[in-house]
Amino acid sequence: MRGTVLGLYTSTLLVQALTFVLRPTSAYRAIELGVSAQWLGLLAASFALLPLVLAVVVGRLSDRVGEKLVMVGGALLVLLAALVLAVGAGRLLGLLVANALLGLGHLASSVAQQAYVANTADPRRYDAAFGVYTFASSAGQAVGPAMLAVLGGSGAIPDTSRVFWAAVAAACVLVVCTSCLPGGRTARADGPDDSGSIGTLVRRRGFFAALGVSCVLLAAIDITLVYLPVLGAERGIAAATIGGLLTVRAVASMASRLCLGPLSRLLGRSRLLLGSLVVSAIGMALVPVPMPLGMLAAVVAVMGLGLGVGQPMTMSWLAEVTPAGQRGRAMSLRLTGNRLGQVVVPSVAGLVAAGAGAVGVFGATAAALLGVGFAARRMGPR
Repeated sequence: MRGTVLGLYTSTLLVQALTFVLRPTSAYRAIELGVSAQWLGLLAASFALLPLVLAVVVGRLSDRVGEKLVMVGGALLVLLAALVLAVGAGRLLGLLVANALLGLGHLASSVAQQAYVANTADPRRYDAAFGVYTFASSAGQAVGPAMLAVLGGSGAIPDTSRVFWAAVAAACVLVVCTSCLPGGRTARADGPDDSGSIGTLVRRRGFFAALGVSCVLLAAIDITLVYLPVLGAERGIAAATIGGLLTVRAVASMASRLCLGPLSRLLGRSRLLLGSLVVSAIGMALVPVPMPLGMLAAVVAVMGLGLGVGQPMTMSWLAEVTPAGQRGRAMSLRLTGNRLGQVVVPSVAGLVAAGAGAVGVFGATAAALLGVGFAARRMGPR
């Protein structure tokens, strides 16, 4: 069992690391090719397009054929994306195709990994299992940019070919690691729980609330990534200092995820989720308040602790309210909601910022966190 857990979390780390190194490196390759800014936007969007369209299809596939096969398929798509970038990224079309493949591979891997955790972990240890899973995911998101920094060289434009071929090698390791995982325990198509429709699934008590909480939490993290620098520019805070604050937020979130199991046993799932949302909202509301830098760092750390708890808790919540044969679909719907939230919430935040600046954005986000916290209190996990 220990080997299974290690293999799963290694695969998780590698998928995230490859995604977070290939996406920026492909942007650098596009700059090398002289691609215009509008086409760079299309390049970024190409990563999310197929996941938005195919997320539920991938979730159904995971429920029908098993998580392992979908994870292996996702790993192969990531490898194919890396190969296309390594040998065929001399034109914009190659970059677009590779990013689309990478987005689909990332989706398939993430949906199947989350369903795998839900179907193999002891339900009494869901919080701890998803806490470590999301910690591995966060670690991969830190490793990816580090790969770019180490392999890219010291120039303004990194050595993209070297990064791409290193990614091919890492993707081969990902495929091997994923292939060695034992099969999960998903209910198959002939099971009674597998026949439910998406509408029936969404109507299960607490399901829609869990999707809403997950969506707002991820959007809140995106808000900090975008509007903390904006606030720094408004207040004259150095960019290096803002970068340090963002790192503090990320590290605090990772720490809270490692401690999720003991915290859940101590406080209970419902209290922990509500408390994390309230803490996140308070931190978000206090960030724009003028204060000494050390105090601001402490507020950002507390906010990070709260934001870090929310994502694994919503995974645990969905796993708890969803029948075993539909958990792939549940996780795919969660990812679809997250993607929509990443589009809609920042767009609304931009409208708020036009009238009230970064202060208004942080205040509105804090209110949204309190709003979903109320929903979680009424319909959340027990």
